[in-house]
Amino acid sequence: MQRKESGDEAYYVEQDKKNILKMREVLATLPAFCRQYFRGIDDTASARTKLGYAYDLRTFFQFLHENNPALSKTEITDYPVSILDQITREDIEEYVEYLALYNKEDREITNEEHGKARKLSALRSLYQYFYKAELITTNPAALVSMPKMHEKAIIRLEANEVARMLDEVEDGGKLTKSQMKYHKKTKTRDMALISLLLGTGMRVSECVGLDLTDVDFDVNGLKIHRKGGYDTIIYFGDEVEEALRAYMTTRKEIVPVSGHENALFLSMQNKRISVRAVENLVKKYAQTVTTLKKITPHKLRSTFGTNLYQETGDIYLVASVLGHKDVNTTRKHYADTDDANRRMAARKVKLREA
Repeated sequence: MQRKESGDEAYYVEQDKKNILKMREVLATLPAFCRQYFRGIDDTASARTKLGYAYDLRTFFQFLHENNPALSKTEITDYPVSILDQITREDIEEYVEYLALYNKEDREITNEEHGKARKLSALRSLYQYFYKAELITTNPAALVSMPKMHEKAIIRLEANEVARMLDEVEDGGKLTKSQMKYHKKTKTRDMALISLLLGTGMRVSECVGLDLTDVDFDVNGLKIHRKGGYDTIIYFGDEVEEALRAYMTTRKEIVPVSGHENALFLSMQNKRISVRAVENLVKKYAQTVTTLKKITPHKLRSTFGTNLYQETGDIYLVASVLGHKDVNTTRKHYADTDDANRRMAARKVKLREA
């Protein structure tokens, strides 16, 4: 199960290169001192994380430029690092309030508590870096409380919904006429993809990054590149094996576009399938099963995690299989019995005597 970078470069390496190029574009719109900050966190943050921080910091500096009269006359790229000492706690609180709703290029942008928290985290990181480097004397970002995070109920498929979804992938009976035109050509691929997501709990980015050389049927294992930047092996059961073997037979008959020869899952254009394409196909089949739940690839991951925990009761095993670094993350999401208790409570209340 050695990863080979022959015709096409490893997916995650390619993605990192794209993120680095995007990062350079965003950096060109930020104050020059931000370059020092991003060099400073280079060893502790991935290319994707740094790009996300750059976008968030750009939003902050654009807010200052548009709403602070003292700063509006200076180009953002010309802001000196000393500007950070001119900003007060109240300024940052107004920024967090602004994030709830603002307009950008004739588009209405909203941020709920998670979006606000992420952007405030980026700002806190920037301030902490320059404060520790003794290039500024104040740290107002540390004085602003993080938005209160309300836990959301975990959305997942029930066992009967999983079965119905897989049945739908096989026969496509509830698909529209236009969807059925492509179903015959893609159903073995779609079955392998959805079975893999449901049967291993892997992330969609890990799934689309799979190469042919990452599959080992001798041990029913897959070599995947985890979110944290490391490779690991996960294993799959008989049902996933059956779906994968069926797809591999079809896959051998396809001639991929140059540069995509080693990609396991291919799009209709015979290129490595994208995250967006997988999200769309999951949505397509899920809508034939349930209209009450918004099912995404991540919800299939939640379905797997919940099922594994209910079957084993081992939260550490679930954390290991899902690739969670902190078991508390796993416990928060999968050891919650509130939903089951609420369902039990509904059955206890009788509106009429039998």
